[in-house]
Amino acid sequence: MPRRARASKASRAQGAALSPTPVQSTATTPCSSAFPSAYPSEDEFDPEDSPRYVSLRKLTLSDFCQKRRLAPAAADAKPFRFLDLPSELRVKIYQHHFAGSDEVVDLHHENKRQLHKKLGILRTCRLVYSEASHYFYGRHTFRLFPTHPAGRYSKTKRPLLARLRPHQRARVPRLELRLGPGFNKPPRGWVVNEALGLRDCVNATKLSVLVQLDPSASYLDGFRRADGFYEAFSCDLLFKILAEMPWLETVEFDAWDGVSQSCPIMRGLLAVATDSRRKICWGPQRGWTDGDSVGRGETVSASSLMDGSGPSAMAVES
Repeated sequence: MPRRARASKASRAQGAALSPTPVQSTATTPCSSAFPSAYPSEDEFDPEDSPRYVSLRKLTLSDFCQKRRLAPAAADAKPFRFLDLPSELRVKIYQHHFAGSDEVVDLHHENKRQLHKKLGILRTCRLVYSEASHYFYGRHTFRLFPTHPAGRYSKTKRPLLARLRPHQRARVPRLELRLGPGFNKPPRGWVVNEALGLRDCVNATKLSVLVQLDPSASYLDGFRRADGFYEAFSCDLLFKILAEMPWLETVEFDAWDGVSQSCPIMRGLLAVATDSRRKICWGPQRGWTDGDSVGRGETVSASSLMDGSGPSAMAVES
């Protein structure tokens, strides 16, 4: 064997002895199928699925449903048009939309939670505004003066009716006057003037008068401002309201428990309504009728007031 070959063989043997012996790892190399790639291979790539390669004429609902294998009915579905419904069904939808709100609308801090979002439907279009506003104003009674004892509106100078626009006040069919709060010191906003906007309520045909307490009751001794003060204030308030609305047809009287038909405030209010030649009816809360007998054996009715046997109207003078 030549000398050069024997030397190269010896050097290879010496290098193999000096190099470290590789240690086999216990972890096995995972198969490629265990961790698939997030990117499709060249065989899996379809240019039709990429938005860069799809033209506008191919971006249709039928193509989308065909690619996603949806039902044929979904591909043929058309958008729903609310105005295509008959007006009777739209009114039913308005009824469900405004459900949950109080029948009597008062100036209250809860209105933002109950009515503010629901009234957003009025901004849809002119037709929906006309129909929905007609339903909303026609199904609610608007209180003339706020009566909630707490809140920032209890002593406001601008009642709810004064905050509405003239065309909104023209849609109101019913008003409510609630008497009792502030019997010793009426709120400063309880004033009938031009700013209240009663002359704009041309479609209002009914005024509900609800008396919450009898100011002449004995348990209010020491709390009253003066004997007969709140009775005269209430009668004067009703007199001015009826004078501003000569077209008003009906005045409905109702009261809470503890208020009788023969108490001074009720007799004075009945006299004012009768002198103005308005039709008098009774509310559902007490269930009063014209033939009800009251405390002292009298019968307070519109007929007894008309012939002068009822209470005098001197309490109307302020």
